[in-house]
Amino acid sequence: MSRIKRWINMHKKEFNSDGTLKDEARQQMLSEGANEAAIDDYADRLKSEYDEWKLLDETDPEPWPVYTAYDFFTPTEKQQFNPDGTLKPEYIESELKKGTSEGWLSEMERRKILEVENYNRVSARKAEMGINFGQQEMNRLRASSQTYVQRRQQMEVDLRNNEEPSSLPFDKDTAF
Repeated sequence: MSRIKRWINMHKKEFNSDGTLKDEARQQMLSEGANEAAIDDYADRLKSEYDEWKLLDETDPEPWPVYTAYDFFTPTEKQQFNPDGTLKPEYIESELKKGTSEGWLSEMERRKILEVENYNRVSARKAEMGINFGQQEMNRLRASSQTYVQRRQQMEVDLRNNEEPSSLPFDKDTAF
């Protein structure tokens, strides 16, 4: 989202959404013994920061990649589900032929729809605060997948060094 939304979120207790100091905040500072000049200086410095961030948003907006819940589906889930969480008709048909109950398929669909709705709700709430939830989740997944590869490589070394199987991060019979 925008820098300015993040600024507003950081300073919302003391500042209005246009970057000006709230009267209540000024009164609070005065009641705590701050003098007018110091308050004005503080308000001017943060208003300048606000104006700078706003200008940056207008002239050099930050990239905001948009990720949907579907971007986080596994390859298998992408074969089974539509982006909205409903089951694909061809998947339903093939599963019914295999003997899977309609009730179970309905439950799978219900759960996935809830998962998609939850992702959308959290993403929208975070966007209001200037946080790109989808980008955060994608970064987390990338980091954990790199960690997995590194742990697996270390396990290969540990196996060559005859380490105790209980100290390995994965079961040696299923890790490779």
